[in-house]
Amino acid sequence: MNQVSRHIHHTALRLSLPLIALLGTTFIGCAGTSPEPTKTIYESGLNTVRLETDPDSTSNAHPATLSATEIGTILGNVRAWEQRNFIHRLFSGEADRTRAFRHEEVQILAPALSKGLAQASPAQRVFFHLSHATEHGEEESTTGWLSIRNGTLYLSLSEVHDLHGPGPDISKYDRQMPNVPERSAAFNVTFEPEDYLIKVRSGGRLFSPDQREELQIRYRDALAALPVYPGLEPHQSGKPSQP
Repeated sequence: MNQVSRHIHHTALRLSLPLIALLGTTFIGCAGTSPEPTKTIYESGLNTVRLETDPDSTSNAHPATLSATEIGTILGNVRAWEQRNFIHRLFSGEADRTRAFRHEEVQILAPALSKGLAQASPAQRVFFHLSHATEHGEEESTTGWLSIRNGTLYLSLSEVHDLHGPGPDISKYDRQMPNVPERSAAFNVTFEPEDYLIKVRSGGRLFSPDQREELQIRYRDALAALPVYPGLEPHQSGKPSQP
Protein backbone atom coordinates (compact mmCIF):
# COMPACT_ATOMS: atom_id res chain seq x y z
CA MET A 1 0.00 0.00 0.00
CA ASN A 2 1.56 3.35 -1.05
CA GLN A 3 1.55 6.51 1.10
CA VAL A 4 -1.50 8.07 -0.61
CA SER A 5 -3.54 4.89 -0.21
CA ARG A 6 -2.58 4.57 3.45
CA HIS A 7 -3.60 8.21 4.05
CA ILE A 8 -7.01 7.65 2.43
CA HIS A 9 -7.52 4.43 4.39
CA HIS A 10 -6.69 6.05 7.76
CA THR A 11 -8.86 9.10 6.99
CA ALA A 12 -11.85 6.89 6.12
CA LEU A 13 -11.33 4.87 9.30
CA ARG A 14 -11.24 8.00 11.49
CA LEU A 15 -14.46 9.25 9.90
CA SER A 16 -16.23 5.91 10.29
CA LEU A 17 -15.45 5.34 13.99
CA PRO A 18 -17.84 8.03 15.36
CA LEU A 19 -20.60 6.68 13.10
CA ILE A 20 -20.03 3.13 14.35
CA ALA A 21 -20.10 4.34 17.96
CA LEU A 22 -23.31 6.28 17.33
CA LEU A 23 -25.02 3.28 15.75
CA GLY A 24 -23.91 1.07 18.61
CA THR A 25 -25.31 3.51 21.18
CA THR A 26 -28.58 3.70 19.25
CA PHE A 27 -29.00 -0.09 19.16
CA ILE A 28 -28.20 -0.38 22.86
CA GLY A 29 -30.68 2.38 23.64
CA CYS A 30 -33.41 0.69 21.63
CA ALA A 31 -32.75 -2.62 23.33
CA GLY A 32 -32.97 -0.93 26.73
CA THR A 33 -36.37 0.65 26.09
CA SER A 34 -38.41 -2.44 25.34
CA PRO A 35 -42.11 -2.18 26.33
CA GLU A 36 -43.04 -3.25 29.82
CA PRO A 37 -44.97 -6.52 29.97
CA THR A 38 -48.72 -6.36 30.51
CA LYS A 39 -50.03 -7.24 33.95
CA THR A 40 -53.56 -8.43 34.64
CA ILE A 41 -55.21 -6.62 37.54
CA TYR A 42 -58.68 -8.17 37.28
CA GLU A 43 -60.20 -10.87 35.11
CA SER A 44 -63.61 -12.52 35.29
CA GLY A 45 -65.33 -14.01 32.27
CA LEU A 46 -64.91 -11.54 29.41
CA ASN A 47 -64.21 -8.65 31.79
CA THR A 48 -60.59 -7.63 32.23
CA VAL A 49 -58.48 -4.80 33.62
CA ARG A 50 -54.74 -4.79 32.96
CA LEU A 51 -51.65 -2.61 32.79
CA GLU A 52 -50.11 -2.03 29.38
CA THR A 53 -47.55 0.26 27.75
CA ASP A 54 -48.93 3.73 27.05
CA PRO A 55 -48.13 4.65 23.42
CA ASP A 56 -48.97 8.31 24.09
CA SER A 57 -46.78 9.04 27.13
CA THR A 58 -43.82 7.81 29.15
CA SER A 59 -44.24 10.46 31.84
CA ASN A 60 -47.61 9.67 33.43
CA ALA A 61 -48.04 10.57 37.10
CA HIS A 62 -48.01 6.89 38.06
CA PRO A 63 -48.27 5.21 40.42
CA ALA A 64 -51.27 7.31 41.46
CA THR A 65 -53.56 7.04 44.48
CA LEU A 66 -57.26 7.29 43.70
CA SER A 67 -59.75 5.38 45.81
CA ALA A 68 -62.47 3.23 44.29
CA THR A 69 -65.01 5.81 45.46
CA GLU A 70 -63.15 8.61 43.70
CA ILE A 71 -62.89 6.66 40.46
CA GLY A 72 -66.55 5.68 40.77
CA THR A 73 -67.44 9.37 41.10
CA ILE A 74 -65.59 10.15 37.87
CA LEU A 75 -67.08 7.22 35.93
CA GLY A 76 -70.56 7.98 37.21
CA ASN A 77 -70.47 11.41 35.55
CA VAL A 78 -69.41 10.28 32.08
CA ARG A 79 -72.21 10.47 29.51
CA ALA A 80 -72.47 8.88 26.06
CA TRP A 81 -74.92 9.17 23.21
CA GLU A 82 -75.37 8.03 19.62
CA GLN A 83 -73.68 10.11 16.95
CA ARG A 84 -76.28 11.24 14.41
CA ASN A 85 -75.85 13.00 11.08
CA PHE A 86 -77.76 16.12 10.06
CA ILE A 87 -80.63 14.26 8.37
CA HIS A 88 -81.09 11.93 11.33
CA ARG A 89 -81.10 14.89 13.75
CA LEU A 90 -83.56 16.75 11.54
CA PHE A 91 -86.16 13.98 11.85
CA SER A 92 -85.33 12.47 15.26
CA GLY A 93 -83.45 15.19 17.08
CA GLU A 94 -80.37 14.63 19.20
CA ALA A 95 -79.93 11.25 20.84
CA ASP A 96 -80.49 11.05 24.59
CA ARG A 97 -77.42 11.17 26.79
CA THR A 98 -77.06 8.12 29.02
CA ARG A 99 -74.54 6.95 31.59
CA ALA A 100 -71.47 5.51 29.91
CA PHE A 101 -70.98 3.25 32.94
CA ARG A 102 -73.95 1.59 34.61
CA HIS A 103 -73.94 1.05 38.37
CA GLU A 104 -72.94 -2.62 38.11
CA GLU A 105 -70.12 -1.67 35.73
CA VAL A 106 -68.80 0.95 38.14
CA GLN A 107 -68.88 -1.67 40.88
CA ILE A 108 -66.58 -3.88 38.79
CA LEU A 109 -64.29 -1.22 37.37
CA ALA A 110 -63.70 1.24 40.21
CA PRO A 111 -61.77 -1.07 42.59
CA ALA A 112 -59.76 -2.63 39.74
CA LEU A 113 -58.87 0.73 38.18
CA SER A 114 -57.86 2.05 41.61
CA LYS A 115 -55.50 -0.91 42.04
CA GLY A 116 -54.21 -0.53 38.49
CA LEU A 117 -53.30 3.14 38.91
CA ALA A 118 -51.54 2.32 42.18
CA GLN A 119 -49.35 -0.26 40.42
CA ALA A 120 -48.79 1.47 37.05
CA SER A 121 -45.43 2.91 36.05
CA PRO A 122 -45.04 6.30 34.30
CA ALA A 123 -44.86 4.47 30.95
CA GLN A 124 -48.06 2.48 31.49
CA ARG A 125 -51.81 3.06 31.32
CA VAL A 126 -54.73 1.01 32.64
CA PHE A 127 -56.76 -0.86 30.01
CA PHE A 128 -60.28 -2.13 30.70
CA HIS A 129 -62.81 -4.18 28.78
CA LEU A 130 -66.31 -5.13 29.91
CA SER A 131 -68.40 -7.57 27.92
CA HIS A 132 -71.49 -9.70 28.49
CA ALA A 133 -74.18 -11.52 26.53
CA THR A 134 -77.57 -9.83 26.18
CA GLU A 135 -80.95 -11.55 26.35
CA HIS A 136 -81.08 -11.42 22.54
CA GLY A 137 -77.83 -13.37 22.15
CA GLU A 138 -75.68 -10.39 21.22
CA GLU A 139 -72.50 -9.29 22.95
CA GLU A 140 -72.33 -5.84 24.56
CA SER A 141 -68.89 -4.32 25.12
CA THR A 142 -67.31 -1.24 26.65
CA THR A 143 -63.57 -0.71 26.19
CA GLY A 144 -61.19 2.03 27.23
CA TRP A 145 -58.02 3.26 28.96
CA LEU A 146 -57.21 5.39 31.99
CA SER A 147 -54.11 7.41 32.86
CA ILE A 148 -53.10 10.54 34.78
CA ARG A 149 -50.52 13.19 33.92
CA ASN A 150 -49.98 16.88 34.59
CA GLY A 151 -52.95 17.02 36.95
CA THR A 152 -55.31 15.74 34.26
CA LEU A 153 -57.17 12.43 34.14
CA TYR A 154 -57.26 10.94 30.63
CA LEU A 155 -60.19 8.61 30.00
CA SER A 156 -60.32 7.12 26.50
CA LEU A 157 -63.16 5.01 25.12
CA SER A 158 -63.24 2.98 21.90
CA GLU A 159 -66.72 1.53 22.47
CA VAL A 160 -69.58 2.18 24.87
CA HIS A 161 -72.26 -0.50 25.30
CA ASP A 162 -71.55 -1.55 21.73
CA LEU A 163 -73.78 -4.39 20.49
CA HIS A 164 -72.26 -6.93 18.12
CA GLY A 165 -72.29 -10.61 17.29
CA PRO A 166 -70.55 -12.83 19.86
CA GLY A 167 -66.94 -13.61 19.06
CA PRO A 168 -64.16 -15.79 20.49
CA ASP A 169 -62.11 -12.79 21.62
CA ILE A 170 -62.14 -9.02 22.02
CA SER A 171 -62.19 -8.45 18.24
CA LYS A 172 -65.56 -8.17 16.51
CA TYR A 173 -66.20 -10.03 13.25
CA ASP A 174 -69.22 -10.30 11.02
CA ARG A 175 -70.70 -13.81 11.20
CA GLN A 176 -71.55 -13.76 7.49
CA MET A 177 -68.14 -12.50 6.36
CA PRO A 178 -65.34 -13.99 8.48
CA ASN A 179 -62.25 -11.82 8.98
CA VAL A 180 -64.12 -8.65 8.05
CA PRO A 181 -64.27 -6.40 11.14
CA GLU A 182 -67.58 -4.83 12.06
CA ARG A 183 -67.58 -1.08 12.58
CA SER A 184 -68.81 -0.03 16.03
CA ALA A 185 -71.71 2.41 16.21
CA ALA A 186 -70.35 5.96 16.27
CA PHE A 187 -70.86 7.74 19.59
CA ASN A 188 -70.14 10.95 21.48
CA VAL A 189 -68.98 11.26 25.08
CA THR A 190 -68.63 14.02 27.64
CA PHE A 191 -68.08 14.58 31.33
CA GLU A 192 -70.70 16.38 33.38
CA PRO A 193 -70.59 19.05 34.60
CA GLU A 194 -68.58 20.16 31.57
CA ASP A 195 -66.97 22.87 33.72
CA TYR A 196 -64.41 20.21 34.68
CA LEU A 197 -63.85 18.99 31.14
CA ILE A 198 -60.68 20.38 29.56
CA LYS A 199 -61.08 18.81 26.16
CA VAL A 200 -62.63 15.98 24.16
CA ARG A 201 -60.24 14.59 21.59
CA SER A 202 -61.52 12.30 18.84
CA GLY A 203 -59.29 9.96 16.93
CA GLY A 204 -58.36 6.38 16.15
CA ARG A 205 -55.76 4.30 14.44
CA LEU A 206 -55.70 4.16 10.64
CA PHE A 207 -57.90 1.37 9.22
CA SER A 208 -59.13 0.51 12.73
CA PRO A 209 -62.82 -0.42 12.98
CA ASP A 210 -63.07 1.42 16.31
CA GLN A 211 -63.15 5.11 17.06
CA ARG A 212 -61.46 6.61 20.10
CA GLU A 213 -62.89 9.39 22.24
CA GLU A 214 -60.57 10.86 24.87
CA LEU A 215 -61.87 12.91 27.80
CA GLN A 216 -59.36 15.17 29.56
CA ILE A 217 -60.78 15.90 33.02
CA ARG A 218 -59.73 18.25 35.83
CA TYR A 219 -60.40 15.41 38.22
CA ARG A 220 -59.15 17.05 41.42
CA ASP A 221 -61.54 19.98 41.06
CA ALA A 222 -64.36 17.65 40.03
CA LEU A 223 -63.90 15.35 43.02
CA ALA A 224 -63.83 18.28 45.41
CA ALA A 225 -67.22 19.49 44.14
CA LEU A 226 -69.22 16.45 43.03
CA PRO A 227 -71.36 14.21 45.27
CA VAL A 228 -69.56 11.06 46.37
CA TYR A 229 -70.44 7.91 44.43
CA PRO A 230 -72.31 5.59 46.83
CA GLY A 231 -71.71 1.98 47.67
CA LEU A 232 -67.99 1.54 47.06
CA GLU A 233 -66.13 2.51 50.21
CA PRO A 234 -66.21 5.19 52.94
CA HIS A 235 -64.98 8.55 51.66
CA GLN A 236 -61.96 9.33 53.78
CA SER A 237 -61.58 12.98 52.95
CA GLY A 238 -63.37 15.81 51.21
CA LYS A 239 -60.26 16.35 49.09
CA PRO A 240 -59.16 14.10 46.24
CA SER A 241 -56.02 12.03 46.70
CA GLN A 242 -52.83 13.30 45.13
CA PRO A 243 -51.05 11.16 42.53
